[in-house]
Amino acid sequence: MLTDLSDTLVLQLNTTERLPIKPFVKWAGGKSQLLGEIRKFYPSELGKKIRKYVEPFVGGGAVLFDILSTYELDEVYISDLNAELINTYRVLRDYPDKLIDKLARFQEEFLPGNDDWRKEYYYLKRSLYNQNKAQNILNVEMAALFIFLNRTCFNGLYRVNSKGEFNVPIGSYKNPSICSADNLRRASLGLQNVRIVCADYLLSDEFVDKRTFVYFDPPYKPLNLSSSFTSYTKNDFTDSDQTKLAAYIKKLAKRGAFVLASNSDPKNSDPDDNFFEQLYSGLTIKRVPASRKINSNANSRVEINELLISNLE
Repeated sequence: MLTDLSDTLVLQLNTTERLPIKPFVKWAGGKSQLLGEIRKFYPSELGKKIRKYVEPFVGGGAVLFDILSTYELDEVYISDLNAELINTYRVLRDYPDKLIDKLARFQEEFLPGNDDWRKEYYYLKRSLYNQNKAQNILNVEMAALFIFLNRTCFNGLYRVNSKGEFNVPIGSYKNPSICSADNLRRASLGLQNVRIVCADYLLSDEFVDKRTFVYFDPPYKPLNLSSSFTSYTKNDFTDSDQTKLAAYIKKLAKRGAFVLASNSDPKNSDPDDNFFEQLYSGLTIKRVPASRKINSNANSRVEINELLISNLE
């Protein structure tokens, strides 16, 4: 649907130079800082013989938007189990003007306030979000609340408690960017022909063939107890889940798809831990440096290795 979009942006989309798109939400473990390394694993035939892209754990979509900004593809499929996140992607694709209007109003109300006002405003919006979430309300307002909370909460986290309630406290940003209208419109343009699904990664199976590049960015295997405090959904992603995912990735690789997966490197905390080497035997494993927070202290950023696992040379 292009009815909500300006003629200028539509014209730009049709030129040979595609518009850069940045993720519209912050996401724990987001891949913006690793794009330089990840791009090295894009198949050389992407946009030529490889005409399909699949991302079954889309999260903040850094790789998705990099690919949408760079390549012209026939089909794109993204999914995630976070229903509110998927609703936000769908609303952004289909109703960008309505979403931007609500976010602009939130921004105009929130930014001029002092700390006490902002705190009261934030927790009112968080309460409304959780009320709607409990009733499975998925609409433009929920998408706007999702982005507002993401841009103003502590460290851009998305974390829920055992009841499924979003429980991240307010952040301390002086001038958070709540409504980046230009980027939201670019993202909406990029998403126009994207199939957006709230589903388990296994449902991507029927979409994948030899013309497909698939990127997996699942919940990471925790490096230690404190690094697992961030939960994206009510359900944990266990070692058993990692094993099932590895089997699925190998299945797609055997089918002839081009696959790439990210994960933590257990060797950061235990040099003898060969968990992923055993799971992904037969595939290529590359270690790349990443600056991450490895516990709940916002100041505890250290450089650690992460893994890029692929059937690409």
